[in-house]
Amino acid sequence: MNQSVLKFGIAPVAFALALSGCSVNPVTGEKQLSLIPEGQELAMGAEQYTPTQQTQGGQFYLDPELGLYVSEVGQKLAKVSARPDLPYEFVVLNSSVPNAWALPGGKIAINRGLLAKLDDEAQLASVLGHEIVHAAARHSVQRMQQGMLISAGVAGLGFALSDNEWAGLLMGGAAVGAQLALAQYSQSDELESDHYGILYMKKAGYDPTAAVELQQLFLELSKDRDTNFVQGLFATHPPSAKRVRENQELVAEVGAGGYRGEDVYERKLATLRKLQPAYDAHDKALELASEDDMDGALKAVNEAIRLAPGEAKFYSLRGRIHRDQNRLEQAAADFEKAVSLYPEMFVYRLHNGLNALELNNLDKARDNLVRANQVVPTSIAFLRLGDIAAKQGRRDEAIAYYSKAAEAGGDVGEEARKKLEALTG
Repeated sequence: MNQSVLKFGIAPVAFALALSGCSVNPVTGEKQLSLIPEGQELAMGAEQYTPTQQTQGGQFYLDPELGLYVSEVGQKLAKVSARPDLPYEFVVLNSSVPNAWALPGGKIAINRGLLAKLDDEAQLASVLGHEIVHAAARHSVQRMQQGMLISAGVAGLGFALSDNEWAGLLMGGAAVGAQLALAQYSQSDELESDHYGILYMKKAGYDPTAAVELQQLFLELSKDRDTNFVQGLFATHPPSAKRVRENQELVAEVGAGGYRGEDVYERKLATLRKLQPAYDAHDKALELASEDDMDGALKAVNEAIRLAPGEAKFYSLRGRIHRDQNRLEQAAADFEKAVSLYPEMFVYRLHNGLNALELNNLDKARDNLVRANQVVPTSIAFLRLGDIAAKQGRRDEAIAYYSKAAEAGGDVGEEARKKLEALTG
């Protein structure tokens, strides 16, 4: 056999193709490569849904009625999709970045930042219908397979988080769900999702003109380089003039007209609209903190808390500001408040644990870091759990934690490797 074929991995790919054969795209009816069976697809989406939500802001829990509304709209479209029996779920995420994403198996999310930009229920249906097609047509699975053909597996540690990172989470390693949620779709996938999403809208009784309106808006915003959209929707769903044109042609073919639901949408968005100034203040505080203006950041986040005292995100940010200023007791109170308001959110427990460790409250630190890692493993949590175990004389446990943290790159991985060498050398 030609050695160059083996060297560049063509033989293993061909072997995989021979084993798997082809399947049919459930949406288009066209043949496609299928290395991942449906059972694994469903299990993957279910397993990654909660961690991926948390790395993208967590659930927007201040208005559960809004979440129910989004789910109702999504289920209307799911019922008329090519795969109505998928276990579809829809959630609103607590992020100002305008975005929406779909994981395998119909696990779909939309950020409050995108909901705030929409005008009516038909536009919401356009976004959700588009994501339903991504899930039904197995676009995420296909992207995974393409990665698998290049490199078998993407094992890793999840997320790296520095001790003092204002921008939030840094991608590091392979949290599969987040990789899928944040990866860019190809133009063919986008055109396919636009096309069938419009057909689903029409079947469900919505005016498909809304889909054209959104694509026209997104194309204009992309030309203006709207920062929020560039960081969110445009990074994963690049707009194009071709998409606008093809959407217009399809709507002309199937016929415009149908339900818009502007009044209903505004009623359902009333709480979010009311809370928007609080989130604007939070986002301003985050921006000021990243510019090292801590006095300005503290003033802004205090305003956010005044406007929405039930939002855990605000207390977590104020705790980080206090911690940066070495006001550890005040930080501890804020992190405790954030955890009490949203105990499932890993990042609040992570900050609470890191701050408790600085206060030498080892048991509290360990409890919070362990519980954070149960939801989303982070290299910094493994590293500090190693420190705690070492301080408490549990050498084997410290070695295990340091070994895990050492898999990460950057400063965290380097520190872990040095501490591991000191224990085992």
